[in-house]
Amino acid sequence: MARARRLELAEALALGPGWRHACYALLHAPDPGILFGRLPLRYAILMQMRFDGRLGFPGGFVDSQDSSLEDGLNRGLLEQLGEAAAAFRVERPDYRSSHAGSGPRVVAHFYSKSLTLEQLSAVEASATGAKDHGLEVLGLVRVPLYTLHDGVGGLPIFLENCFIGAAREQLLDTLQDLGVVEAGAFSGLQIPVRLRQPSVDSGNLR
Repeated sequence: MARARRLELAEALALGPGWRHACYALLHAPDPGILFGRLPLRYAILMQMRFDGRLGFPGGFVDSQDSSLEDGLNRGLLEQLGEAAAAFRVERPDYRSSHAGSGPRVVAHFYSKSLTLEQLSAVEASATGAKDHGLEVLGLVRVPLYTLHDGVGGLPIFLENCFIGAAREQLLDTLQDLGVVEAGAFSGLQIPVRLRQPSVDSGNLR
């Protein structure tokens, strides 16, 4: 499969009327939880199992009824995540990147939105009642942000799943920005992925 081409937002918006625009959002929240009493969870990050069996992020196509990319995205989040998505709004400052595929004339815009853990948990709880649940969306999953002692379990094996479009790259870029994954820790899919160790005294990720 050909690699998606990364674009600046202005370039993507200037592609012309023959192109369709889709918007997707990575929702994340700080998570103080500890797995097995020793593995810091660090963040709760949501992805979804799509109708095609691939992992991706919630969102969808922007329609003519939408006045902006963000209006289309927030409408899509309500349809796919349910009423809890009305408690927040993804805006232009949350925008991160745009990618154009080599096939159909579609450009995908990616956003990253910080929530509280309570908001994110509410999204998980409401998702099964969403309009698209069981249809376009088959369920939500949290990304494991740790590596087990075997060097494979956790994030490394999670990255071996099948992702839609640039979703794997977008996930890893966001994890690098959050301080979870070290810059240059992977080339394509390299196992094991090196994770930044959280500071014991400060409790942060760096």
